[in-house]
Amino acid sequence: MVFPRHTAQFPKTCRPSGPIVVRPFTHLLAGVAPLAAVSLLACGCTSVSEYIHNGFKVGPNYCPPSAAVAKDWIDAADARVRKQSDDLSRWWAVFNDPVLDSLICDAYHQNLSLRAAGFRVLQARAQMLIDVGNIFPQTQTMTGDYTRNVLSREDANPLAPGLKRWYSQFGYGFNLSWELDFWGRFRRAVEGDQASLDASVEGYDDVLVTLLGDVAVNYTQYRTTAQRIKYAQENVALQRKTLEIAEGELAAGVVGEVDVDQARSTLEQTEAGIPELQIAQRQYANALCTLLGIPPEDLEARLGSRAIPTAPPEVAIGIPADLLLRRPDIRQAERQAAAQSAQIGIAQAEFYPHVSIDGTIGVSAQRFSDLFREGALAGNVGPTFTWNILNYGRIRNNVRLQDGKFQELVATYQNTVLNANQEVENGLVQFLRAQQRAKFQAASVADAGKAVTITVAQYAAGTTDLTRVTLLQQNLVTLEDTLAQAQGEIVLGLIQVYRALGGGWQIRLPAGQPGVLPPGTPAAAEVLPTPAPAPAGGPKA
Repeated sequence: MVFPRHTAQFPKTCRPSGPIVVRPFTHLLAGVAPLAAVSLLACGCTSVSEYIHNGFKVGPNYCPPSAAVAKDWIDAADARVRKQSDDLSRWWAVFNDPVLDSLICDAYHQNLSLRAAGFRVLQARAQMLIDVGNIFPQTQTMTGDYTRNVLSREDANPLAPGLKRWYSQFGYGFNLSWELDFWGRFRRAVEGDQASLDASVEGYDDVLVTLLGDVAVNYTQYRTTAQRIKYAQENVALQRKTLEIAEGELAAGVVGEVDVDQARSTLEQTEAGIPELQIAQRQYANALCTLLGIPPEDLEARLGSRAIPTAPPEVAIGIPADLLLRRPDIRQAERQAAAQSAQIGIAQAEFYPHVSIDGTIGVSAQRFSDLFREGALAGNVGPTFTWNILNYGRIRNNVRLQDGKFQELVATYQNTVLNANQEVENGLVQFLRAQQRAKFQAASVADAGKAVTITVAQYAAGTTDLTRVTLLQQNLVTLEDTLAQAQGEIVLGLIQVYRALGGGWQIRLPAGQPGVLPPGTPAAAEVLPTPAPAPAGGPKA
């Protein structure tokens, strides 16, 4: 079994892009001799040369369609963007965060959506093996029976005086029916099933890529929200000191109650924002639990207290054409088109007669001991054919239907390639511009912190009013909150780039296995990780 991978640029499809023109048969030809087969093909929609070239199968042979990709990335000239294509099988390791590594590992082994995708692969493989069996005799049955019979007196005596009125009948036999695959209907079905199996494997990989990205995103959002809470709590402590100063000034009669009320209002506004951030943090933790395949629980002890993951300043993304090789959803869309192409040949096979060899052999006797005598043997064997004549309108339109579905999947594949390019570009511009934003935001926070320190000291000395202090403190709260979001945005942008590049699915390959399976290697379904046992009462892996 071969699991095909693809070249960097797909050739144009080998089949015509327009509708298939089907010419009905003009007469009925008997027999299955080569001359008759040639005559039948001459009347159908597949030429003799194409029939032979396709391996004695009607219908078009599939070739991967072409897809438009950009020559280079928009930000390719940026020094932080390297055109080398790094190994992205464990891209999250660039953040050097052991907690994230642990979450990724557990999600890979426990996530239920990924497990469901693995079972879909097993289903596709079973369906392919079912259709492989159709190439061989489709009906092979062993039969046996025993009956006790009684005849009426009129039937037993007048017509057959020697016939017993009560008698037994024993019999057993073997039936066989084999429809010969002259037109490749069964072989096309196997081709389609092979492509569907490949598509299911690519679907598994796509779920895996999405899972890894979701874990990293929710973990980053959790850390970013924790940092925002930390900044808010620090500002609460600072504003509480300002309130204490105002209360002291009020007790000394230096200021009125309005200063105390203003300082307390600013403090309470900052405190009010913390529960909202804590809600968001808990929601990110709950999302992580679902991704880990466990009920929501408190992850604070496991996650601990760490800073927002630090992203490297540059990224290696290769060239846009690499997406055709790396992204599982692109390969899945292409394999789905291949599976549908086989359906066109299956539909075209209905124009031709179905030739079968049917046979029956068995024994029958009134006594069980007589079953093994030569005279009890009976049987028959011979060719038969069935031909759906006068149904050409329905058959022709079914061919057009299957061809239309194929063209739709080709367009879907090409659109998937475009969306992949867009996702990489979106992640790349976010990663690059967020670095600049965080740099300026950090400088702004530093300046604002100095201004708050100076004005608080001036207010304590009585050289400035509280309004200026509260305005600067409120501004510091906003700036620090924005800084945390900007720092998280850098990480989120890089995660988006790696996910859009299709990195991470390679971890399911055996140790030492290259990221792309060359032709001739076992099907990817055979190297999928063994799913963990299902819960009690469910199916077992």
